[in-house]
Amino acid sequence: MEPFQNISGIVTPLDKVNVDTDQIVPKQFLKLVQKSGFGKFLFFNWRYDENGNKKSDFVLNESKYDGSKILVTGDNFGCGSSREHAVWALKDYGFSVIIAPSFADIFFSNCFKNGILPISLDEKTVDSLQNEKDPISVDLKNQTIKTSSQEIHFDIDSHLKKILLEGLDDIAQTFQYEDKITEFEKNSKIPSVL
Repeated sequence: MEPFQNISGIVTPLDKVNVDTDQIVPKQFLKLVQKSGFGKFLFFNWRYDENGNKKSDFVLNESKYDGSKILVTGDNFGCGSSREHAVWALKDYGFSVIIAPSFADIFFSNCFKNGILPISLDEKTVDSLQNEKDPISVDLKNQTIKTSSQEIHFDIDSHLKKILLEGLDDIAQTFQYEDKITEFEKNSKIPSVL
């Protein structure tokens, strides 16, 4: 996993609440075994009609949001099933930051395991960010979001912050304790089964 860098750019506003993981990436696209390749299926049923044509009234199909790395959305984002594919689809599409009033617990945890920063803010602040037309900047180290008119502080658990800043997935976190694990194995008295 790559270390998290400061993110700047326009926000993509998704003004919906209770967006579940099946809406983020529908179940028929869960056949891939790797983490990449899911971006093209992100919000598939909202982005495309039954003939595979882009729907003009869906935000991701508006060219002004091309390349946006910041998704600002409604309450309870990522609810539903615990599929990690939803986070993979968001990351593969290009999102690095998701801002919402709240997230489903498992989805929230999966974001950190895959290098996405989920930020919980109050609804009034989220609404103002959804209407922000100018680029914003997200600084994880200083825990701030800067807009053209304000600086917003956000809270984050110090361990989760470290994971993102250092790009530590579960395996990399374990390897930080390799010396202690080796020492334990060396000193451990495991009875022989023979």
